Amino acid sequence: MSQIAENLKRLRKKIFKETANDKVKIVAVTKTRSTKEINEAISCGIVSIGENRVQEAEEKLQQIKTPTEKRLIGKLQSNKLKKATALFDTIDSVHSYSLAEKISKHCQTLKKEQRILLQVNTSKEASKNGFLENESKEILKCFSLEGVKVEGLMTIGPHTKNKTEIEGAFRSLRLLFLNINKALPKEKQMTELSMGMSDDFLIAIKEGSTMVRVGTSIFGGRKTDA
Repeated sequence: MSQIAENLKRLRKKIFKETANDKVKIVAVTKTRSTKEINEAISCGIVSIGENRVQEAEEKLQQIKTPTEKRLIGKLQSNKLKKATALFDTIDSVHSYSLAEKISKHCQTLKKEQRILLQVNTSKEASKNGFLENESKEILKCFSLEGVKVEGLMTIGPHTKNKTEIEGAFRSLRLLFLNINKALPKEKQMTELSMGMSDDFLIAIKEGSTMVRVGTSIFGGRKTDA
């Protein structure tokens, strides 16, 4: 059994222990990973991959032949919007109404619907992008846009080892998710809560995450931070 296969087996065991089911989706974070590593993870059962950069993804994704859900999890710059909507099944890092509106306008010209997640900065860290928790009205406006389908919310846990702070950030997203859904008609209600990475996914799952973004726990440490 390869190292990636062993890592995935261990990861799934941890997740199953926390949830007692297989409902939590694993998004393999493939930033800086080779196509050989990505294809090996896919052969081990990974069905969803997350890339951080449009340009890097453009070069790699064409070498992945197995049907795989492709998610953009890094910050989307407006000048890469057209390429992103062509490359990715879903854009998980829509951090403002303005960006959602730009995606909407572009996708309406293509007569397509782009799946998206809205990024919320629940840790309130200046280094992170995203809606703030008190911007419910701005978040709700995104659901009225044509050409996009808001499937859920996403956050990045705070940069700390303090478990209480991490729990609080994830709990805040879950509560916001519930409150937003209450204000929406049933057909527009969200289903996804994307939170938790290699260092904090167990905490995230306990707080209701439906989707974890994991790279190191699958592929091991990166040789570069490029």
